[in-house]
Amino acid sequence: MTDIVFITDIHGKYDTVSDIFNSEDPDYVIIGGDITDIGGSLDKVIPFLEDIPAPTFAIPGNCDKKEILPVLEASDAICIHRKSIDLGKITISGIGGSNATPFGTPFEHSEEELEMIAQEILAKTRKNRWNILVSHAPPYGVLDEVAENVHVGSVPVAKIVKEFDLVCCGHVHEQKGIAKLNGRICVNPGPASGGNYAVISLENDGDEPKIVLKNVRDAKHEE
Repeated sequence: MTDIVFITDIHGKYDTVSDIFNSEDPDYVIIGGDITDIGGSLDKVIPFLEDIPAPTFAIPGNCDKKEILPVLEASDAICIHRKSIDLGKITISGIGGSNATPFGTPFEHSEEELEMIAQEILAKTRKNRWNILVSHAPPYGVLDEVAENVHVGSVPVAKIVKEFDLVCCGHVHEQKGIAKLNGRICVNPGPASGGNYAVISLENDGDEPKIVLKNVRDAKHEE
């Protein structure tokens, strides 16, 4: 069995995220973007990633400056934005940034750009026992409501969901949860800035990933 800790929407709260690893000992860590806050400094990104005690795979979010890409490439983490990487029976593919928002955040794509990136990712992804898509923006129609019947997810991401076993997303802080789209599991653990994370367990002979949503405060209460 392989255990993965998935965190997203850190927004510079590095100490909060570090507390996760006082109670978790994963095989891998996936970061789903918004490592910094809007306009936030990049200076602490590499030290934060160096302190994570497991191989780490990361994408930027819409709040991250595009200049975070070379920082991620220079860090101990592996940047998977627009890339796909094989880890034995697991393949992880990444789409960083988001579709357009009303706020003009630093790392946004047009729908045409996202369509191109989504197809690029499909072409790079090797079909494996477990295929994971890490997308900062949720697929349109799931875990993406900001008000009743107001969906802000990505249509190009939604189009390729069926090609993966699991979609790890974030972006919409209020949509912490696990849901299905086109028969595929999507998970938003909630913002890591508030201590939220997911533990994803993958078994070679399992039918679906096993996912538990957690918060660092829960672990502290158990001590």
